[in-house]
Formats: sequence, structure tokens, C-alpha cells
Amino acid sequence: MSGSGRRRRRWLTGTTTRAEKARAVRGLASLSGLAGLLVALMLIPTACTAGVGARDAARWFQNAPEGLEGLGVPQRSTILAADGSKLATFFYQNRVNVDLDDIAPIMREAVVAIEDSRFYEHGALDTEGTLRALAANLSSGDVEQGGSGITQQYVKNLLLVQAESDAERTAATEVTLARKIRELRYAVAIEERLSKDEILRRYLNIAYFGDGAYGVEAASRHYFSKHASELDLGEAALLAGVIRYPHAYNPVEHPEMARERRDVVLDRMAELGRVDPAEAAKARERPVELKLEEVDNGCVSSDAPFFCDYVQREILTDKVFGETAKERERLLKRGGLTIHTTLDPKAQRAAQRAVERFVPPKNDAHLAAAEAMVEPGTGHIKAMVVGREMGDDTRRGKTWINFAADASHGSSIGMQAGSTFKAFTLAAALDEGMPFGTRLMAPRTYTPTGFRNCDGERVGDPNAVLRNNADGEGGRPFSLVTGTRNSVNTFFLALEKEVGLCDTVEMAEELGLKQADGKPLEQYPSFTLGSNPVSPLRLAAAYAAFGARGEYCEPVAITKVVDASGKKLDVPDAECRQAMDEGVADGVSHVLRGVLTDGTAAGMGIGRPAAGKTGTVDDFSAAWFAGYTPDLASAVWVGDPRGGYEHPMTSVCLDGRCYGAVYGATLPAPIWQQSMRGALQGTEATPFQRPPGHFFSKGSGLDRVDIPDVRGMDLGDALDRLRSAGFKVSFGDRMPSRYPRGTVAEMSPGPGSAEPGTTITVRVSDGPEEEDDPGGDDPGGAPTLPPGFTPPPDAGGTPEPNGPAGD
Repeated sequence: MSGSGRRRRRWLTGTTTRAEKARAVRGLASLSGLAGLLVALMLIPTACTAGVGARDAARWFQNAPEGLEGLGVPQRSTILAADGSKLATFFYQNRVNVDLDDIAPIMREAVVAIEDSRFYEHGALDTEGTLRALAANLSSGDVEQGGSGITQQYVKNLLLVQAESDAERTAATEVTLARKIRELRYAVAIEERLSKDEILRRYLNIAYFGDGAYGVEAASRHYFSKHASELDLGEAALLAGVIRYPHAYNPVEHPEMARERRDVVLDRMAELGRVDPAEAAKARERPVELKLEEVDNGCVSSDAPFFCDYVQREILTDKVFGETAKERERLLKRGGLTIHTTLDPKAQRAAQRAVERFVPPKNDAHLAAAEAMVEPGTGHIKAMVVGREMGDDTRRGKTWINFAADASHGSSIGMQAGSTFKAFTLAAALDEGMPFGTRLMAPRTYTPTGFRNCDGERVGDPNAVLRNNADGEGGRPFSLVTGTRNSVNTFFLALEKEVGLCDTVEMAEELGLKQADGKPLEQYPSFTLGSNPVSPLRLAAAYAAFGARGEYCEPVAITKVVDASGKKLDVPDAECRQAMDEGVADGVSHVLRGVLTDGTAAGMGIGRPAAGKTGTVDDFSAAWFAGYTPDLASAVWVGDPRGGYEHPMTSVCLDGRCYGAVYGATLPAPIWQQSMRGALQGTEATPFQRPPGHFFSKGSGLDRVDIPDVRGMDLGDALDRLRSAGFKVSFGDRMPSRYPRGTVAEMSPGPGSAEPGTTITVRVSDGPEEEDDPGGDDPGGAPTLPPGFTPPPDAGGTPEPNGPAGD
């Protein structure tokens, strides 16, 4: 078939012939005042295919389309740190709306000159342009000229950016007369409601300028690194020329074509008298000079990528930002939001440096670290760091998982928290009025029986044997102070039983603790040893409550959200509340301060009042440190993401530093120390408050007690007396003395005072030196013990290895 035959078949639609359309065009030419309506009537057959009856065509065309007022233009959203610095941008289309006054007048002139020179003279339809384009299209048998004015182009772009499905996008771009009618309907309605300046402003904000830049402001920033208000003649002409074919005239990809198009615009502006011909000629002589500014979409390139991801997930998951997931995503990527956050760049940098110093992202041991910082009394998240780059998990040193946050905000299922949970048992004990000097026996092993959960059910395995790990010791009594400082597992199991498992769990829940997957905390005797998997963020927020004297606040990342129109949106609230008595919190801080001075993290102080707790999970599968001041709280985790039990942290080397085993004080505490020092630099130190006096009713918990003088006492009675006073006993060689044979001849240390649990060495008397030995006993033999008496175990033994959980 010939080309003319193909064209003829292409133009035959129903009973409407090419000749009939030509006659309609001639009719339009004679009725220019009613051009818009007549064009619609002329195209009734096509309109009918869209479901519009010929009889109602004119009325349908003149009525304003539904939903016109609700049509908005997608704009990019920006996340800001607390100091106003930019953290990230999100967009469906990279666009920044601006007012007409913020667009250089020469830019407005350039666009009107090249796109619609009679824009301010005609209505919704430029009759001359439309007739000219229609005649050309009918004669060629194809759509070769658009003939659309700025208003119609604005409508076309508007319908396109509003399209969310493939069908809607196809309808918005298909080359059909039905689409043209729909655009004209919108154009008529818009011209009736908006001024020409407002239509031009909207058009300049919606038009695509190539290379990912939507709207004149984004284009100006992208190509020239300046605002649209600062554009000069040559730059304005270049951008105005791009609009017709953004891909072909992209000055980055096709600089020569872009320059040629720019010169066409300059000539047109001179021809219309919009610019002096001499100025246009001078602008033509200059080369195209770009100063590109890239805008990243999303969190990967952010200075705080995992905090950014947390904020993104907050908006995408919290119903305060929309009832459905689709609404929330639309708001974030199209709503032009300005999202003000809690992040402190100084704290973020300090935490990032500390984490990467001790656990480099690409370390050979495959370890990772995470830290979260929370402000006491507000719940504001000040820093959030994962010691790996954000990216493909299959690549070394990268991960998509936010180990610092819960599953709802970063896909992490959490990690067992170790002995950091002992702080909640301590808090429960103090809440029940136990003084610091309360002492409990900490056996070397512990069988967890007699525990009940909050439903009153018995929990615990009578066949289980729990031990102290290498950081603690057992076999003697400890006070709340010494048991905490030394992180003695069996002491805390005994304390948890004394307080009640349910009371301990409820204290943790009052402080916002839950499993990282969102489930309630599991209630087993090992609760106090940190068997529940949690996130650093939740743990930091709980410890922040101690620093805030018992006031717990839900961790929050967003302080304010403003949409594109300047309207403030609701944001999640910290819901601060008094979770425990102020005095109880002060008591916890008093005890935990000793961990940094004389306990498992001795030497990890930060030069101001601070408190904290180490945590080493059993088999060295993970290590933690959680600590705080009244101004800032932080929790640090270190472990192997591949699985801590399969890859325990023993015999590991990191950046030239090797460790036989990693405890809470080995890596997490130094990370905490360095990051807290950096974050609080320049901040005046706030002191802790002294605990209420009743906590000292049994002494400070470190008070020395009198050592009973048992010299001359029968050995069995002496042992009972020393043990009841809280001391341990060992035996030295027998010796002659003035005391009767078989009694205590000497004790070391002697009568005086010592801390409970001190070992007292006793020597049994052989009687006076000059006394004959009728029985011929060997004076160097073992002491004579009471029948059936078993000596207590020696205090100097080595702690049992591989305790269940704790420090």
C-alpha cells in the first residue's frame, strides 16, 4: 500500500472524514470568538468515544471538571538536622516551588517568547495557534504541531504528574483528540479561576527542564548552582529552550544542541522586542557554561544515613502522617515537606568517629557496632550510628539494616542486651525500698526455681545451672552497690527473686523496653541477665529516664513538619511521663556511677558526672555499654551480624588491635566514652541529685563492718560467728599458742573492720609451746574440725567461665 493510502486509512475514524474536518476548520476560522467551544463541537465524534454524548457535548465541555482544586504538583521533601543543616531530600520529581517574584523577570520573558508569545492576549485557547496546528495536522494525516499555549501545556503536565498508574500515565500522554478535549476543559476552568501571572508561575514550577530537574528553581540550582531569581539572559534563554524537548536539548548530554536552541530563543526574544538585539547578540557569543549541583534522592548519601532512614520510616509507618501506606508515601515523596529533626550534628559526628575508630566498617573480624544517643527529659534522638555504610549487604562493610533501631524502623530483630538489664532489677529493688546496704548471698551457681511471671505462672528450669561469668564472682554476699559494680550474675538472680520477676519486668516496661520486633518482653529468670533482644535506641531511652530523674520519654526524631503551603502537620509526641519516683532514679544513678569508678568499667569516665552499665552476653556473642549523664544518654552494641553464637567475639583483631575476648568494657565502653565526650564538649555539666537518706539506712553498701574477735573460741563456733558477720574463712597452718588446743589461735586480718565478704584466715592452736603433747599429734597436721563440719569454699578461686549473660 502506498504512503498516501496508509495516511488515508489512518485518518478515517468512524464516519468523520478528512474533508469534514477541513470544513470544520474553515468554520472555526470564521467564528474565532467561539473557537474553544466550536473546536469541542467539531470533535464531538472523538468525544463520543470517551463516553460523551453528542447532544451534551457543549454542556460537558463548559462545565468545570471535578477534582480540579485538588490537583497539586509533586515537590521534593527535605529533612533538616536540629541546626537547620540538610540531611537528605526525597522526591518523586526533583522540584522546588517558588513564587513568581522569585523567578528572574528575564526568565519569564524568555519562556513566554518561545512557548506562547500571545499568552497575555488570548484565553484558554490560542485560536490562531490552534487553527494553524490543526490545519497542519489534518493535511499531513498526523499530529505534527501541538499549537498548545502555556495554559494547555500546564494542564498537560499537571495531569501527567498526577498520574499514579500506567493507565493514567497513558491517558495523560496519548496522542488523541479525546485527550486534547480533556485538556481544553481544564484550561478553560483554570483561565476562569486564575490570573495569567499565577498560571505562568505554576507552569514554570511544573515544567520539566531535563536531567532530572522539574520546575525552574530546581533547574536553575541544578545547571547553574543558583536560584531562579539570579538567572541572567543567556541562562534564562537556555532553560526556556529546553522545555520543548527536554531530552534533546539537555545541556549536559547535548551541549551543542542546547546552545543552538538557546540562540533560537534569544533571536525570538529580540524579534518580539523582549530584549535589546545587541544584548541578545552578546549573549549568543558566550558558550554554555554549567555549574552542576546534584541533588541526591534518599538517605544513602546523607551524613546520617541511618537516622535519615529512621525518619523516613517514621513518616511511612506512623498513621499521624496518613491513614494508609500509600497516603504516607505520597506525602513524603510529593508533599514538599520540610521535616525538622532532633539530630545534633556534633553528637552524630562524635559517635560516627568513635564507632569507626574502634570497629572499622571493613574489619577482618566481620564485627559491626551501633550507637544511639537520646536526650533525657525530651526523648530527642541526638545521634544514630551504624558502623557500616548504607548499602548492599552482600558487599563488605555495607548493610541496609539499622542495627540501632527496632524492626519497625530498620529491619533489625535486636540483640540480647546482657547485664545492661541488671539496672532494671536494681531500680525495682530500690522502688521497693531496699537500702544500698541490703546484702544477698551470691552463690557460685544458681538454679532458677521459685520464679513466677506476671500471669502467676511458674517459670524457670529446675535443671538449669546459671553461673557467673568472667567479670563477676560468687560464693559470698554482696550489697546492691558491690553486686552491681562487680556485675555478679547470681547476686542479681537472687535479687530478682527477692524483688519478684514480674516487678522487674514491669519496671523495664515502664521505661519503654520491648523486644526489637515489637513483641512484649519475655519473662524468664534470665530476664535480669539481658536475655531479651532489644535495640540500642530503646535501651538508650530507658537509661535516659534515669538521667531525667525517672521521667521517661518515647524516643522521637521529628520536631516539626511543614508542608509546601506552610501548614504545620501533627508529629509523633514523646509522651513524657514520670515512670518512677525521682528518688529511686537518683538511687540508680548513685549505684551506677560506681561502675565507672570502681566497677567493671573503671577508667571509662568522661570528665563529668556519669553513670552506666556494661553488658557481656554469654559466650561473648555480643557486648554492650549503656550510660548517661543528666544531659545525654547513649547505648552501644558490638557484635557479629552473621550471628553472635556462631561467631563469638574471641581472639578477634580490629585494625591492628587484638582481643582475647570482647567484654562490655573492651569495645562498647571506649566507644561510649569517646562519643559522649565529643557530643557533650562545650556543654556545661549537670550534676546528679543525692539519693534520699533512707537508702543509706544500712550504710553506703561499701561500709566496713566489725570483724568478730574469735581468738580462743572453739573452731566451730568461730566459723559460725565469722560467717554470720558476712566473712569467708580460710585456714592457715596450726600453731602453738596460749589458747587451748583446738581453738582459734590467730586470725588475719585481726579484729577491726573490713568489707563484708573479706576472707579471714584462721590458725588453730596446738596449745602452749612448752606443753607436752600426750597424744603425739603431728603439730603440722590439719586442724581438728567439729564432727560433720565442712569448711566453706575458698574465696580466692577462679570464677566459673561461660556464664549465661552479663558482665
